[in-house]
Amino acid sequence: MIFSTLEHILTHISFSIVSIVITIYLMTLLGMIATFFCITGLLVTRWIYSEHFPLSDLYESLIFLSWGFSIIHMVPKIWNHKNDLSAITAPSTIFTQGFATSGLLTEMHQSTILVPALQSQWLMMHVSMMILSYAALLCGSLLSVSLLVITFRKSLGVFGKNNHSLIGLFSFDFDEIQYVNERSNALLNNSLLLFRNYHRYQLIQQLDRWSYRVISLGFIFLTIGILSGAVWANEAWGSYWNWDPKETWAFITWTIFAIYLHIRTNQNFQGTNSAIVASMGFLIIWVCYFGVNLLGIGLHSYGSFTLAS
Repeated sequence: MIFSTLEHILTHISFSIVSIVITIYLMTLLGMIATFFCITGLLVTRWIYSEHFPLSDLYESLIFLSWGFSIIHMVPKIWNHKNDLSAITAPSTIFTQGFATSGLLTEMHQSTILVPALQSQWLMMHVSMMILSYAALLCGSLLSVSLLVITFRKSLGVFGKNNHSLIGLFSFDFDEIQYVNERSNALLNNSLLLFRNYHRYQLIQQLDRWSYRVISLGFIFLTIGILSGAVWANEAWGSYWNWDPKETWAFITWTIFAIYLHIRTNQNFQGTNSAIVASMGFLIIWVCYFGVNLLGIGLHSYGSFTLAS
């Protein structure tokens, strides 16, 4: 009873802290560290209370996913690296934490005895690597989505400026003074446009660079998770690979990001082209992690859930 109450308190404290900080848009390192320790305390409390590593159902995996987002948020800031990860990791933390603590997963809040298939030392190795890979790959994919949005807005802005210049070109016949003024304004506008485009170019390059780094880390975690899962599957079911929905979508996820990392090494495909592949990977991750659980079929059906009525 004490552990259950403590778990409930830590859950709502961690969610309250990150909610308040996000609301006032001051996600400082101190605020995320406080959230990290609350989530860590929640996981440790549930581990002691349930007597098994807290990664046996969707609720626990969501808490662990938010824990992974908080780590990704803190590490670059501790190293004093200026990056745009906080704009991705902070909302991701509050989203996953909020969904996990919502009424939709109420039935999973209570810890239960592990099913026989999960009573293995491989649980910690396999599932933790998979969830950490999801956290890193989701962050990297969202950075690529941001890159595409900025690039698309840049294209629209250039098109609009060209139209404005054409209008000014046909107006010089009416008044020479007006033409000179418009030419001066055009030069000023072009200078401002070049200045903004330079900073936008720097932002796009930074997003591309950080997306590549985070996705590379997530790909390593995903590879380790799949390999450890194959070994565990051989011990539990007598086969390294069974092509059930979870395994199939995990392989598709691995393939998509392997393609991303391959084409990212070619300078001709860096930027927009590789970002499109990573953006596709964002949707596939959610199908693999969340969508397959809705089906409730296959060898990983113990991870399924039903919405609370």
